[in-house]
Parts: sequence; structure tokens; C-alpha cells
Amino acid sequence: MDRRRPVRRRSRAQAGRAVVCTANERDETAVADEEVPLLRVEGIYKSFGAVQALADVDLAVPAGKVTALCGDNGAGKSVLIKCVAGIYEPDHGRIYWQGRPVRIRNAHDASALGIETVYQDLALADNLDIVQNMFLGRERLRHRVLDENDMERAAAETLARLRVTTVRSIRQPVASLSGGQRQSVAVAKAVMWNSKLVIMDEPTAALGVAQTTMVLELIRTLRDHGLGVVVISHNLNDVFAVADRIAVLYLGRMVVQEDASVFDRQSVVEYMTTGGFGMAATGPGAGNGARAS
Repeated sequence: MDRRRPVRRRSRAQAGRAVVCTANERDETAVADEEVPLLRVEGIYKSFGAVQALADVDLAVPAGKVTALCGDNGAGKSVLIKCVAGIYEPDHGRIYWQGRPVRIRNAHDASALGIETVYQDLALADNLDIVQNMFLGRERLRHRVLDENDMERAAAETLARLRVTTVRSIRQPVASLSGGQRQSVAVAKAVMWNSKLVIMDEPTAALGVAQTTMVLELIRTLRDHGLGVVVISHNLNDVFAVADRIAVLYLGRMVVQEDASVFDRQSVVEYMTTGGFGMAATGPGAGNGARAS
């Protein structure tokens, strides 16, 4: 008599169960997850009439690192960050957030993802105090009236977490703050809403030495808290002081993006002013896939 053992068929429920991985497989999966950037843009094009502002731009921004976006005037830096911030919609290309494709149609979409932008003008109201500025347009209510105590507490906690200790009072008018203090308030306003990526446009422009030091330390604090940070700056001293990665735009194209350690100041200037032509064989990142265009 044939006593073959019956074949046990897996039910659909069983088939849907997770497969138990070996330790090596789990390590490989963890490494793969770490390699997924917080933000990735691919093949971004943006034009204004006959002016091509961006052409086939790729950019990767990892979490927990500072990415410096460099380029001469008119290179397309501001247009690129405005495409990410929801001010402009790209004509072509894709934006990925934490590995999944997204469409950012406006600033509300960007904020919902956790993307906050601190522009060069800071967008602060001089006639309001620090708390009022940090909650402007997002005021907290209790029984239909402003919950001043809760807003004060949240503002103070955020400033303390960012190690902003130079302000005399969170109720002092923004008009009385120094440039560095104003920048700190603008950044605190951005990170208060569970942001994961902070984009800063020329954060040290027109600041003195002491105020610049304060802002650079603030950028390091954001990185230490695990946020992704994009800094647009012409000041290469500031770039090399805080950047983990450097990306350079030239005439609307991304010509290089690589770890900051492979660059020196002269090479960044070369990429900014010539697009790196003639540096392909000998320049920083040569042979490492650094060139993105």
C-alpha cells in the first residue's frame, strides 16, 4: 500500500505571514533601510518661459546629515528648494520621500511630510514676540481662546532643545533680537512641528562672527537630533564647518554631489564656476560616481 505523506498546502493566510530571516538577512535589510535617503529627487526639470532653470537634476538628502547646496548666482539653488518646499511644481521628474514617491503641490503638502524651509528673509513679524512668531498661523486654543501658557511652554522647550540660551525672554519682541537670535527663532519655528527635514537659505548671510558661530552650532544640533538639513550657502568656510555632504549646481544642472571629505575649497569653486569641466579625471569624486549630470 502506498503510504506517501500528503503534501500540506499553505493557506493564503499562511502565505501572507512574514518569513523568518537569518541574522545576516536582517543585517542586510537594516543596511538597505539606512541607505534609503530621507529625500531624493530624480530628473527634475523646471522652466519659466524660455528660461530653463533646472535640467535633469538629481539630489539625495540623508537623515542625520547636513547637505550643503552650493552654486553661483543663477545656478538654480533657490528654484530647486522651492520645488521641494511646494512653492513650485516641477515640469518633469520625481520626488521620493523616505523611499516612496510623493507629489508636493504646495507648502501645506511639504509641511505634512515634515519639510520646513527657513528662507533668507526669515518670515518673522518684528512687532510680535518670540512665542507669537513661533505659533503664527498655528495658534493653540483652549475653550476658543488662545492657550498662552501651553504655547509659552512649548516654545521654551523647543528653544531649550536646540540649545538657544541667548534670548533674554521668550516674550521679547523679535525686533529687539540680533541676527543670530532671529535665525534661531526661525529655525525653532520650523522644527516645532515634527519636521524631519529643514532647508536653510543663506542662514549666515549678513551675520557677524559671533552670530555665525551661534547659527552653525544650531545646524549641528539639528543634525545631532537626527534631522536632515539642507544649507544653501556661498560661504565655503561655513560649508566646510558643518557639511557632511556637498552638492554643486551649475547652470541648472547638478554637476557633483559627494561626501564633503573628498572636496577642498578650490575644487568646490571650480565646480561652481566652470561646472567641473576638465576635472572629471582628476577632481574630487572622480571615479566614484560623484558627477550627477
